[in-house]
Amino acid sequence: MPRLLQILCLLIFSALLAFSQTAPAPAVVAFTLDFPASQPEHYSIRVQSDGSARYQSSGRLSADSDETDSFDLGFTVTAETRQKIFELAAKAGYFQKDVDSHHKGLAFTGKKTLTYQDARRSGEATYNYSSNPAVQDLTSLMQNLSATLEFGHRLHYDHRYQKLALDEELKRMEEMARSNQLVEVTAIQPILDEIIADPLVINVTRARAQRLLERAGVR
Repeated sequence: MPRLLQILCLLIFSALLAFSQTAPAPAVVAFTLDFPASQPEHYSIRVQSDGSARYQSSGRLSADSDETDSFDLGFTVTAETRQKIFELAAKAGYFQKDVDSHHKGLAFTGKKTLTYQDARRSGEATYNYSSNPAVQDLTSLMQNLSATLEFGHRLHYDHRYQKLALDEELKRMEEMARSNQLVEVTAIQPILDEIIADPLVINVTRARAQRLLERAGVR
């Protein structure tokens, strides 16, 4: 009987190993922006079809700072946002064709790159401005996601080093929330929870953090 059990376990393990080796990797949509005149100067967002995501950025924390700072955050994208990202990628033809408008005289708003990768196809497109509606919507979504995550980055810094600056950041977040420009607030929930729970932070600031979570449906 023990011998039979060993053989059975070996067969199950072999089957699981074979499945893991043949299962296709998750599809990936990535967005990168390089814009020396902005904050941050560089960032990238990578979203997988299983919901795993990573955000990386580098630049100055504020306009009056000479110090550069790097930010790296792994998080999980909600099903709604994930579905929207991959639907827009499909509408944009998986970025397999040129999406730049090539209109002369347009202001430079940063070098943007969208990439797509799955087991069957891949594509990459670089542009300053695109007249493709799906690319426009996806660009806005990614830029709003970056803005939300950068708020979390600054809140973490302010909470540690300059608590009096928290209220102004949260006020700006509330303004963006009212115009539906905050995306995936759940990704920065930990720092908002820390602010709410900190008795050294003034009540009006803690209340702003609480309202942001409630508006996002987290509370």
